[in-house]
Amino acid sequence: MCPYAQRVWIIRNVKGLQDQIKLVPIDLQNRPAWYKEKFYSENKVPSLEHNNKVIGESLDLIKYVDSNFEGPSLLPDDPEKQKFAEELIAYSDTLVKEVYGSFKKDAQILAGAQFDYLEKALEKFDDGPFFLGQFSQVDIAYAPFIERFQIFLQEVFNYDITSARPKLAKWIEEMNKIDGYKQTKVLDPKRLVEYYKNRFMA
Repeated sequence: MCPYAQRVWIIRNVKGLQDQIKLVPIDLQNRPAWYKEKFYSENKVPSLEHNNKVIGESLDLIKYVDSNFEGPSLLPDDPEKQKFAEELIAYSDTLVKEVYGSFKKDAQILAGAQFDYLEKALEKFDDGPFFLGQFSQVDIAYAPFIERFQIFLQEVFNYDITSARPKLAKWIEEMNKIDGYKQTKVLDPKRLVEYYKNRFMA
């Protein structure tokens, strides 16, 4: 259920690290005492134990896993693309906050501005359908949230986030072809919708 944990699950999969990084499910509604006491004092997910240290924060973990484990690098060598990657990854928290905040207000206008931002970002490089042209850390940072927002906004507000946004529609289509991402997707959209209604609209 956790999009932050899903980010790290995706990078683990696409880099082929299933044998090196073991998944340990945590019930977010009933977190075990050992997790906070003996493992990660922040008591948040995701976290990763590696080389006798524990690291948290999903955006930091995307970078950490990409840099410290084998497998194809998910950040291009092009300095312009690297700079844009930093901008987009830094902006992801703002976008998530704004879209969540829109659920109690005017979702189409407020959330729509954020999806327009993504559409414009996807226009910057035309050498592929992803944010930096090729699949990268940026796509991993945004995918779990766009996945959830698409489900929720369509179901609750009858709002199609891809309408008049062909780049975003193509991006979602291409993301859904990536096995390492598909394996992590939300299994129960109805449960997600109810969870979001209770959390963000009650």
